[in-house]
Amino acid sequence: MLKKYSLILLVFLLILSFSSIVAVADSPFVGFSQVTIQSPFYVTLMESAERTAKEMGVKFVYLDAGNNIGKQNNDVIDLITRGLDVLLLNPVDPEGVAPAMKRAEDNNVPVVTVDRPVEGKYKEAVFVGRKNYEMGVEAGKKAVELLGGEGNASGKIIEIQGAAGGAVMRDRRDGFHSIVDKEEGIEIIQGPYCEYVRSQAISAFQDLIQTHPDVDMVYAHNDDMALGAVQVLEQHGKINDVYVIGIDGLMEAVKAINDGRMDATVLNDPAYLGQLAVEVALGVLEGEEYPEFVDAGTGLIIKDNAGEFYDPAKDFAEYIPED
Repeated sequence: MLKKYSLILLVFLLILSFSSIVAVADSPFVGFSQVTIQSPFYVTLMESAERTAKEMGVKFVYLDAGNNIGKQNNDVIDLITRGLDVLLLNPVDPEGVAPAMKRAEDNNVPVVTVDRPVEGKYKEAVFVGRKNYEMGVEAGKKAVELLGGEGNASGKIIEIQGAAGGAVMRDRRDGFHSIVDKEEGIEIIQGPYCEYVRSQAISAFQDLIQTHPDVDMVYAHNDDMALGAVQVLEQHGKINDVYVIGIDGLMEAVKAINDGRMDATVLNDPAYLGQLAVEVALGVLEGEEYPEFVDAGTGLIIKDNAGEFYDPAKDFAEYIPED
């Protein structure tokens, strides 16, 4: 009798084990080609996507392109060879990623781009991100307000730019200029491209502040570079004389605003972006239809509301739009 029950138990465990294997095999495979993980924003985005996929029982593999378009194209081919079902892609270059997009299209792999869009029309390509042009507009409106208000604003702004040729850089620049260029009293000094990296911004701004000691404001295309400017301003004893505006909602920047060392940042929560990208990717697999652009939304953090967003346990301020 004992042997009989043991045999039944063994068969039951084998069935359970086989069911688990089938379940894993049937789980969708999401591959993520990330532009880089050398930035807190991209690390948080990737970690959120990975966490969301795990919570939804999905196989998830990410590869770091290291800001190298050749590697990214090869990474995508690698993921397709592994048999992925849907590709998440944060492109190094909106045009240079064409070989990867073409390979995905040829293999009937749907693509969801995240944070940065691609150039050109591709079958089943959905972009999950934010309107970087509108972010620039929000930063520009705040800049004009701080420098005297619409029609009366005046001062010298040093602009620290992101990645040369990138759509994000272009939109954050153009949106900002669409507002501040209307003000005759505002002069803008466009600094070099610092690739969204703080150390590069520090080096560039050290030179810029020597050339333009009368600067009234710094506008940086992300918070990491804005905080680099803050560091230099503190070293030169000018932190109370120069306004600083950034973009992304990096928690360190939120604290700096709360402490009076920065003046504004435009929200760009990467955690929600990563979550939404995976949800959309799985929706695409299930046949749901989406517009070409899925907007994750944004907002503005200033001194008056910085306390509401500050949470030292997080790397970025949380922004989830209301339904």
